[in-house]
Amino acid sequence: MTVIDIPGSKSVTARALFLAAAADGTTTLLRPLHSDDTEGFTEGLTRLGYEVVLEPDRWHIEGRPSGPAAADADVHCRDGATTARFLPTLAAAAASGTYRFDASAQMRRRPLAPLTEALRTLGVDLRHEGAEGRHPLTIEASGVKGGELTLDAGESSQYLTALLMLGPLTAEGLRIEVTELVSAPYVEITLAMMRSFGVGVVREGNTFTVPPGGYRATTYAIEPDASTASYFFAAAALTGREVTVPGLGTGALQGDLRFTEVLRRMGADVRTTADSTTVRSSGRLSGLTVNMRDISDTMPTLAAIAPYATSPVRIEDVANTRVKECDRLEACAENLRNMGITVHTGPDWIEIHPGTPHPTEIVTHGDHRIVMSFAVAGLLTPGMTYDDPGCVRKTFPRFHEEFAAFVERSSAGE
Repeated sequence: MTVIDIPGSKSVTARALFLAAAADGTTTLLRPLHSDDTEGFTEGLTRLGYEVVLEPDRWHIEGRPSGPAAADADVHCRDGATTARFLPTLAAAAASGTYRFDASAQMRRRPLAPLTEALRTLGVDLRHEGAEGRHPLTIEASGVKGGELTLDAGESSQYLTALLMLGPLTAEGLRIEVTELVSAPYVEITLAMMRSFGVGVVREGNTFTVPPGGYRATTYAIEPDASTASYFFAAAALTGREVTVPGLGTGALQGDLRFTEVLRRMGADVRTTADSTTVRSSGRLSGLTVNMRDISDTMPTLAAIAPYATSPVRIEDVANTRVKECDRLEACAENLRNMGITVHTGPDWIEIHPGTPHPTEIVTHGDHRIVMSFAVAGLLTPGMTYDDPGCVRKTFPRFHEEFAAFVERSSAGE
């Protein structure tokens, strides 16, 4: 059995940084994720005037319930969707200030409209400097009164998360009625973390009531990233090995741990304890039809190993993967076809047939998850290369080294 330590969750780290910045007092984050995305988030907080002290295994953030210390700031959000959606929302709550946000060309293509329209509905003076509903944007902050909203979060749950976290910073709180919701487990992460920072949200179906009053600082441990763990779980299932990931057990916040249930349905043995999850397999995997709407970040992981199953794999209800760092559904189809695999796609589904893949250069579209997913396929199809292997820096800068070490250790039976 091989034990692998997975870096901290990107989703949890980003939420923790927002909540820490908004809280009263100094928050310490334990085992936060060090990556391009989280570096961009902490850099953004610093530009907004928050005091952030970064140590190797813990970060300290001095919260400012009144909002950014800087009265004027330019923030570049890099490639980070959480950075690009959460930081403008945080800045909007300031009593006064002018804040300009921009992002990479890749992030400029990703949608923001449901979130920015919601902020405008709440009275925030916000303008898009280029294409409507896209970065760059400018906020003239004057505080947020609060009130009622109707939100379509069918494109990204991050819109809802940003507004939920804003709620306690408003004068009157928020009541949000959600008409459509994707990746619902990520919202559960948000609600649990808000409780850890002293705020309870009342949920009645798809209506969320957030009280005003602010957050309390705390010491918060970041759990390992379940999306990142999916590559190692898939590798064990594909190659007939065994891997254990500590820190992701029955109490884990992240819904992407449910990817192990997909592997179980395909024939792997999955064992989850209070503080770890283990996957082992004979290496023989069956095909299946699976709805991955709520765990769509792991869709590329399943797509990459699907050709090695004994029957077709059909992944459904993943339209939102078309508006991630790239069109992930089409990127998976493109690369699988380049490997000689028969693939069919629709607006929100992909069906992958068994085959004998041949090595190819993976077209990554600059997407970290495409690289890491097809690295797993490369275990049974040696010779894979990538047009941009370094894009893993977004969430896991040392992925290639750590994955190679994992493969070596598991091959040796460690």
